[in-house]
Amino acid sequence: MIPTQMKNTADALLNRIEFPVLLAGLILAAGLWGFVELMELARAATPHGFDTEILLAFRQPGQPDTPIGPLWLQGAMRDITSLGSTSVLLLITAATIVYLLLLRRPATALLIFVAVAGGQLLSSLLKMGVDRPRPDLVSHLVSETTLSFPSGHAMLSAITYLTLGSLAARFLPGRTTKAYVLFLAVLATLLVGVSRVYLGVHWPSDVLAGWCAGFAWAMLCWLVARLLQRRQVVSDDADGA
Repeated sequence: MIPTQMKNTADALLNRIEFPVLLAGLILAAGLWGFVELMELARAATPHGFDTEILLAFRQPGQPDTPIGPLWLQGAMRDITSLGSTSVLLLITAATIVYLLLLRRPATALLIFVAVAGGQLLSSLLKMGVDRPRPDLVSHLVSETTLSFPSGHAMLSAITYLTLGSLAARFLPGRTTKAYVLFLAVLATLLVGVSRVYLGVHWPSDVLAGWCAGFAWAMLCWLVARLLQRRQVVSDDADGA
């Protein structure tokens, strides 16, 4: 009798949990776990073979100052990496916030501000906490002066593009268009991270940690926003819009 009641209770609980919420929770948990594991790797006295092998794979054999691929690829990687720069992300975020304010959606605008600004603060704190220097195994194709772990470009691009992508998906019709927008958000995030390793300014573990932290933070913000919407603290539709 008791096993049957427990099964019924479990079934009822699963029926109440929506799949997007469950998926967001799993991504959050996986992101936190991955970041903790990578943080231990970053604090090691010497770089892990995983980091050195991948970083050198983006250089000509025996020539750590010469990246693989044609010359135009270097320019393309610099362009791609700028998509994760603070100035570009702040510009995109500010434009989105102003747009939402014009639509009389101040609560949604505030959520986006908190998500991006909070992610920037968290990234800075994590960098100071780990205090990992930039890789010196290969030459840097762009100039960087901040600490290495986690990759701020990878983390903040994940936070910004996933937050804005999930916001845009809410207003788009059909699952295909929603999936397409989220795919673009993830693709932009991945390309920015790869560009950081190609340019030699981050260890691969820095980028992976940035992705883990960024995805986890974005999912946490999404879950908070969904909870506030359920409690009608935040409304999808603005009054008079």
